[in-house]
Amino acid sequence: MDINWSVKFEGFWNRLTVKGGYKDVILGLKNTGIIAVGGLIIGIVIGTLIAVIKVIPKTNKFLSFLDKLADLYVGFFRGTPMMVQLLLGYYVLLPMLGINTDAVVASLIIFGLNSGAYVSEIMRSGILSVDPGQMEAGRALGMSYGSTMFKIIVPQAIKNILPTIGNEFISLVKETSIVSFVGAVDLYKAFRSIANANYEFMVPYLAMAVIYIVIVLIITVLVKFMEKRLRASDKR
Repeated sequence: MDINWSVKFEGFWNRLTVKGGYKDVILGLKNTGIIAVGGLIIGIVIGTLIAVIKVIPKTNKFLSFLDKLADLYVGFFRGTPMMVQLLLGYYVLLPMLGINTDAVVASLIIFGLNSGAYVSEIMRSGILSVDPGQMEAGRALGMSYGSTMFKIIVPQAIKNILPTIGNEFISLVKETSIVSFVGAVDLYKAFRSIANANYEFMVPYLAMAVIYIVIVLIITVLVKFMEKRLRASDKR
């Protein structure tokens, strides 16, 4: 079957430019960035707290309770699909809590909670990779356990896990393609609207794939740049 690429591209370009499809694409790109970046930030905060809870000595019942609570949290978010979490959060949990927010903010929250479960395991392995002597040195200088953990151990752990955090960020960017199921405008929904306008899906979806690839390449380059800077600072 012959494919008339010029006709297909002309129709796509007309819908993108003349008929204003680019506005949805820009909005979708913006929302994709907000959800992915915001979700990663929330994930790093939650994940770091959970990781610290998992590695600290369980000297009392409260810490043991927090440890079990962290296990339940991680088990739920790692054991259920992101789609299920998004639908439950937007249509069930947030309404039950009386929280009325738009789809982008709700998606950011759910993505952050999901990312926290994965980052917690990444961060825990990073903390365990730091020489135990670092903790002993901090305590010997009179620092508390918490201060030593967050001022000495965690910064070193982040250096060790930076490439894995980059992969988590890439995963979040790609998974934003599901937020259209709760009404948020993302790249997928923007290009789907262009495709549905004239029932021509080939060029719009190819263009969407190219944009995702470019985003991933940019993230990869940024992570490698940060790794080089951190290695250079270690040498100095």
